[in-house]
Amino acid sequence: MSTPLLPADATSYAELLDSLKRRVHDARRRAIAAANQELMTLYFEIGQSIVARQTEDGWGSGVIDRLAGDLQAAFPDMEGFSPRNLRRMRAFYLAWGDAGQVGEENLPQAVAKLPWGHNTLLMEKLRTRPHRLFYAERALQHGWSRAILGLQIAGQLHRREGMAVTNFPALLPPPDSDLALQATRDPYLFDFLTLHASANERDIERALMQHIERFLLELGAGFAFIGRQVAVDIGGEVPG
Repeated sequence: MSTPLLPADATSYAELLDSLKRRVHDARRRAIAAANQELMTLYFEIGQSIVARQTEDGWGSGVIDRLAGDLQAAFPDMEGFSPRNLRRMRAFYLAWGDAGQVGEENLPQAVAKLPWGHNTLLMEKLRTRPHRLFYAERALQHGWSRAILGLQIAGQLHRREGMAVTNFPALLPPPDSDLALQATRDPYLFDFLTLHASANERDIERALMQHIERFLLELGAGFAFIGRQVAVDIGGEVPG
């Protein structure tokens, strides 16, 4: 049996628990950010290799379809190697690789930290590198989701705010930001880590239960909510 905490001990314990919870959240964010940055670097390098072969060896566009098939066969748990996605990787390198010159190996910091969905949106909606970098930095700084990023691009934020150089903080987005939350659900990141839909079962359950709770409350009196994952006795048997 655990010993009850005295009032002073309870305060100290609460401080310890809060400190450890912050450390866990920070560690999870760093792990997700590191995995995402590795994935963006991988996609950039794949795009670079394709461009190099096509430029130096004269390979045609058909090599992408062949590579896609062979990579999918080698890594069946990853869905990121479709022909369409390989073409996006090629465009990703051309968008950021030293103005498209073969040999550049580094991505801008903000770009490397954004999920793939954000980066594909930057490539598809913006034509120039300065504009793409402007929105990449703002998305990371403010923790924008992909949808918010699209709205800011459509609203031409760069015209309203100006393209002046800012002291962009090299920090992770806030843990409760749309970007941080979206990164934990990014399908390409899950593919890269060989995680699939079952990894998000708890999140799906939580969202469904929240809707059910709100629905029952709106119905008023006469309805009961017993709990989550409660075993129900049906004719003397409890379903497995």
